[in-house]
Amino acid sequence: MMKKVLIANRGEIALRVLRACRSMGIKVVAAHSSADRDLMHVRLADESVCIGPAPGAKSYLNVPALIAAAEITQADAIHPGYGFLSENADFAERCEQSGFTFIGPRAETIRVMGDKVSAIAAMKKAGVPTVPGSDGPLPTDPAAVKAIAQRVGYPVIIKASSGGGGRGMRVVNEEAELINSIALTQAEAKAAFGDETVYLEKFLLRPRHVEIQVLADEHGNAVHLYDRDCSLQRRHQKVIEEAPAPGIDPVAQAQVFKACTDACKAIGYRGAGTFEFLYEDGGFYFIEMNTRVQVEHPVTELVTGVDIVAEQLRIAAGLPLSFSQDDVKLRGHAFECRINAEDPVTFMPSPGLVKTWHAPGGPGVRIDSHLYSGYRVPPHYDSLIAKILTHADTREGALDRMQIALSEMIVDGVKTNGPLHQMLCADEGFRAGCVSIHYLEKKLAE
Repeated sequence: MMKKVLIANRGEIALRVLRACRSMGIKVVAAHSSADRDLMHVRLADESVCIGPAPGAKSYLNVPALIAAAEITQADAIHPGYGFLSENADFAERCEQSGFTFIGPRAETIRVMGDKVSAIAAMKKAGVPTVPGSDGPLPTDPAAVKAIAQRVGYPVIIKASSGGGGRGMRVVNEEAELINSIALTQAEAKAAFGDETVYLEKFLLRPRHVEIQVLADEHGNAVHLYDRDCSLQRRHQKVIEEAPAPGIDPVAQAQVFKACTDACKAIGYRGAGTFEFLYEDGGFYFIEMNTRVQVEHPVTELVTGVDIVAEQLRIAAGLPLSFSQDDVKLRGHAFECRINAEDPVTFMPSPGLVKTWHAPGGPGVRIDSHLYSGYRVPPHYDSLIAKILTHADTREGALDRMQIALSEMIVDGVKTNGPLHQMLCADEGFRAGCVSIHYLEKKLAE
């Protein structure tokens, strides 16, 4: 087991990683920007190093500064958290070349799964169900492109191979729009990701977003931790997640669980990962794999009892998984509400001084947050300030606990999207379960 880990991230995930390290007797180095000197994990870490000014490009995305910070503190390993450099294959490679363990998959695995075209090809080969589409980058010949779209059937969606976060996607309803839509998506992809490669898929009309959490070690062991439903989204950004996903066909579910663990073994996957699917009419369709720990990992921890971050550390140290698939049992239901510092109506960011922070509590309530009274939310980063989680024996019980927890939460000094979560948790459609990824956008439009 490594003795000292540098955390190359900030906010609640940095605090989450710190807690896992401390529980395993591992010392922690907090790498932080000049704007984040007062973050809670920086205060609690054994050592801290300022890696640059506030902008992420000059600090949390500054690879030389992070490597230097690990060198001067004599860290053994680097944990990238989520976001920033967590799925950057070059960073993973640089860590290993510099003598540090990268707590995540191998660089070559990140490259394959980070390119959506190659990821889909790898998943098809491994037997994972995928969305009907172009089976690779779109050709340059307009006639060939039109033939592909006709075979798949309209509506179709054009996607950037290197895309993410809801960018680099465009829905096409008829052939007359196709060629121009491809050109627009290519231009957007080139500007946003430096790669104009695009591909085409069937556009599902009422899908849910269901994902499978996996863990795999370098000894050939791979397990799934069941599924999560992340369908409540705004502009392709998740708002509320739950585990397990309700109303899933059990036969299709068992098949996709096996396909995911088989795929991990086939590609030599190492670490925590998530297979993301669209689910419609009893069918699963692979869209991408996240090669890191995810924001919503705690809902899976609550219903399985598995410490996903601790397992990441064990796997990175070369140890086998501490449990087998037969040891994983579902226990009740859990929800996660992402609390952002933003206006609940306009969704504009709301940075500033937090005068008062009162966290909810009680049985079945978990709070993952770096917030404290007197903390100043900076304007430079993602607006996520807390994750409110509830767990109960039933879905209804977990949702009831969430309503109570949200009513107890006090954040004074900045605006939050708490009112949006309260509205959603009382919404009859959401309480019934199984809503599509379009549900929240329609609700907000109303």
